[in-house]
Amino acid sequence: MLTLEEDVDAHALRRQGWTISAIARHLGRDRKTIRAYLNGEITPGQRRQPPDAFTPFVEYCRRRLADDPHLWATTLFDEVRELGYEGAYSTFTRALRRYEVRPHCEPCHGAKGRDTAVIAHPPGEEIQFDWLELPTPPGEWGVGEHAHLLVGALSHSGRWRAQLAECEDFPHLVQALDAVLRKLGGTARRWRFDRMPTVCYASSGQITAAFAGVAKYYGVGVDICPPRRGNRKGVVEKMNHAAAQRWWRTVPDHLTVEQAQSGVDKLAVRMDERRRTVGGARTTVGELAAAETLLEIPSVPFPAELTVERTVSAQGLVQFEGNFYSVPPGLPGVRLFVVHRLGEDVVSIATAGRAVIARHRRAPRGAGQTVRDAGHVIALERRVLESFSDRAPCKTKVRRPPSEAALAEADKLRNRQATGSTAERVVVDLSHYAAVAEGLRTVPPPKEEENEE
Repeated sequence: MLTLEEDVDAHALRRQGWTISAIARHLGRDRKTIRAYLNGEITPGQRRQPPDAFTPFVEYCRRRLADDPHLWATTLFDEVRELGYEGAYSTFTRALRRYEVRPHCEPCHGAKGRDTAVIAHPPGEEIQFDWLELPTPPGEWGVGEHAHLLVGALSHSGRWRAQLAECEDFPHLVQALDAVLRKLGGTARRWRFDRMPTVCYASSGQITAAFAGVAKYYGVGVDICPPRRGNRKGVVEKMNHAAAQRWWRTVPDHLTVEQAQSGVDKLAVRMDERRRTVGGARTTVGELAAAETLLEIPSVPFPAELTVERTVSAQGLVQFEGNFYSVPPGLPGVRLFVVHRLGEDVVSIATAGRAVIARHRRAPRGAGQTVRDAGHVIALERRVLESFSDRAPCKTKVRRPPSEAALAEADKLRNRQATGSTAERVVVDLSHYAAVAEGLRTVPPPKEEENEE
């Protein structure tokens, strides 16, 4: 293939009267190549492409996929191979994409392959919420196969905050939602969710009566995304991806829940420095969020009742939200329930039958405090002292033969063995049998009686 410079030289020399052979020797090329370039048979700077082996099969593939848009490419490849296609499978799939043979299927694609529009989000108008399931959490967290992170993002500025939760039930949703709102500094006028079962009915999209009370408590409206329209809340979806990749992938095994929460909070604050261009002016996410007018939220959360199951430790303590609370002694290893109504400063500990056995002042979340009842402390100390002994440990290197009482018991066992049944005897007395045999020898045989006629 000639370069553009060589092609220009070849045409210039030809106009000057040079022969094709002379031009070929001058440029060090083949005469056929020079002739093809001078006659315009080859375009300079482009390699001659071999004929596409897929071209004869385009119409057949188009018709097959029009009849069945979900036909596997491997199945279609087997069919065209029988019809004479000689290319490889990778070449075949590239040709399917290049010629756009497979039609678009709307139910099987989200926003891909269809028209989209940019949705305007006025400042302070909307917050998007979504649960992010985090696989393989540290075993010490005790939350099972997934940890749960509620992410809330302001649709206008993109500022987001998140809160870890043990599960995704209604009380934990309310607790995490209130925490996210307080980290954002207020609430927008409307909340947007996908079809969470704790927020709405999946079949109709209507919000539940319980969550309607939450929305009225905070004075906001609720919007539910249509089914299979995840791009409608694309702001929070993008933040979910950032939290999963930039924070969760690096969480070590030894990290506590409180330390992990601190890590995601730091990431969210750091991402407020992201650059934005609005109306031709350069700004940041933090500056846009500061300009949003958010509504004030109530001083206490919505009074949902939070109930979690815990195991009593050997010290008579149960763990809740990064703190420890005492219970009466004698319950180590027992499963109890910690009950807390959001907004109250009291934590109750109850049995499986819902009998309250302890009530404590609630310590700040993640403070690491140990809250003990004075009565529990006294009862636990008394129980420990009762089982305590001040005697010296027993000596092991001493001689202590069996006592008289033990020997008496041994004699009883021997006599019992000797007086047992014949089948239970171990030693057989042969003299008894000898006396019986001697007596049989001294007895005269009986006389025969004469027969009477």
